[in-house]
Amino acid sequence: MVEIPTVSLPSGILVPALGLGTWKMGEDARHADAEVAALKHGLDLGMTLIDTAEMYGEGGAELVTGQAISGRRDEVFLVSKVYPWNARRKGVIEACEKSLKRLKTDRLDLYLLHWRGEHPLAETVAGFEQLRQSGKIAAWGVSNFDLDDMQELMMVPGGDMCAANQVLYNLSRRGVEYDLLPWCQEKGIAVMAYSPIEQGRILRNAELIRIAKAYQATPAQVALAFLMERDGVIAIPKSSSPERVEENAGAAELEISDEDLAALDAAFPPPAKKQPLAML
Repeated sequence: MVEIPTVSLPSGILVPALGLGTWKMGEDARHADAEVAALKHGLDLGMTLIDTAEMYGEGGAELVTGQAISGRRDEVFLVSKVYPWNARRKGVIEACEKSLKRLKTDRLDLYLLHWRGEHPLAETVAGFEQLRQSGKIAAWGVSNFDLDDMQELMMVPGGDMCAANQVLYNLSRRGVEYDLLPWCQEKGIAVMAYSPIEQGRILRNAELIRIAKAYQATPAQVALAFLMERDGVIAIPKSSSPERVEENAGAAELEISDEDLAALDAAFPPPAKKQPLAML
């Protein structure tokens, strides 16, 4: 087992800063066994946060996740997400019940609004709070919210209970560092980085490869370690390969020097001004 650093949620609960994503899992039954095996291996290695959503494989990823956590639910920090069109008060509660059934559990540790839709935030928050008070979820948050969205959320009754914001964040997508990330850090709201290696596209960068070689690491490990250097950031890479999951876990053991962090800044410049929130 690898010693994974932790991030504190507003409630004081500590969660792994490196977890397991499930985007694109559950889409083909022929791959289900491999996907379950990869998730189980991640849990064995200490990557006990699993992020899924009703959108992924139209519930298929939740079914895969449910198989992977069977018999070990108490080890896992379980995250799922609700479609925006299900995000009125009653719809949030109904969608959560369906997710719980697919996951074969009685509770979620964190439930997120996948992105903003037409329903008022007050409706969504009311649904989340009802679920939290009934014990169906321990905490709730949002996904793909930019700073103005977060500030609007804080004005909604109960909006200050938001525990996390999941956004696209990696070396090549650093726009959140300009304003959103510092604001969340100040509020103690965790930032979950999805597609933390840009679905593999950044791994061919020559400077990233050079730095990885210096640490006898892989480019993916350096990219993940870069995110884990940031306070309050949780990286959730997805892989259906146990070997790749093991590689990802190894990122937790990397400590990047200030000199190499500066080299990464040169190769992947941080934002000098406000940028629109990136999404995939």
